[in-house]
Amino acid sequence: ASEPFNRPNSSSSSFTLVGVPSSESFPTCWGILFCSGYIITLVGNGVVLLVIGLNNSLRDPIHLFLAMLAIIDVVMVTSIVPKMLSIFWLKSTEIGYMACFVQMFLVHSTTSVESGVLLAMAVDRYVAICHPLRYQAILNRQTIAQIGLAIVVRALLFIVPLTGMVTNLPYCRSRVVPHSYCEHMAVAKLACADPRPSRLYSVAGSSLIVGMDMAFIAVSYRMILKTALRKKSCWKAFSTCGCHLCVLLLYYVPGIVSIYAQQFGSGISVHAQVLLADLYLTLPTMLNPIVYSIRTKQIRQAVLELL
Repeated sequence: ASEPFNRPNSSSSSFTLVGVPSSESFPTCWGILFCSGYIITLVGNGVVLLVIGLNNSLRDPIHLFLAMLAIIDVVMVTSIVPKMLSIFWLKSTEIGYMACFVQMFLVHSTTSVESGVLLAMAVDRYVAICHPLRYQAILNRQTIAQIGLAIVVRALLFIVPLTGMVTNLPYCRSRVVPHSYCEHMAVAKLACADPRPSRLYSVAGSSLIVGMDMAFIAVSYRMILKTALRKKSCWKAFSTCGCHLCVLLLYYVPGIVSIYAQQFGSGISVHAQVLLADLYLTLPTMLNPIVYSIRTKQIRQAVLELL
């Protein structure tokens, strides 16, 4: 049981995903739940991308950032849900060595990119409310492209070393991952070597990214609040931020709870930790397009015209 394997080029090297531990008696129900969420995510984000692509009036910065968010959400759920459904419905629990680490890379890079896009959307709201006359000049197409590139590069600088650290660990013969996808700490715990360096790097890196983004978002909203209170149309200014605040809560609250439950929640059952991690990745991606379609007048009207 202690014999290690570290053969990235070997097709025989693989891991076994459990799905949701202690819920083996009703996998069909979990499959239906996550399949329904996946379909809603694909349809909702697909409609948002379609209406933004077809309407020239929706090419302003906030809608371009919304399109980025929709693409990230689709990539995120597509990297995990199809495999989860094969576990629940087809009992196909095995995942290849390289496929596992590719899935790990996609999951953790998209979560980092999404945090960056939410920060960019907060900056957009700050410029729109505090500097409305300079909005188009500040957030032009070139600036948006540079912001998008910076967000992606930051995510890569964080996730590439983490993936490398976990990939280079020697893994023991017991390769059962008590998770629905290749969550990096669940995989690293199977290593014959000490996984603490990757664990510390993960906690420090994710805390730095999330903490920095949340700090800048808080500063943006403090300045928005200060500016809006001086205007007569105070409520109108706040209403333009409503969707973004809802999406922030949907993303950061479950994310922070899930991350620290995985790292430090020794008193939390594995079943609850896995469900938290699954919901953290699937619930916001499903609700984001619904929130924007209901609360944003331009998106709602464009969707109705499309239908």
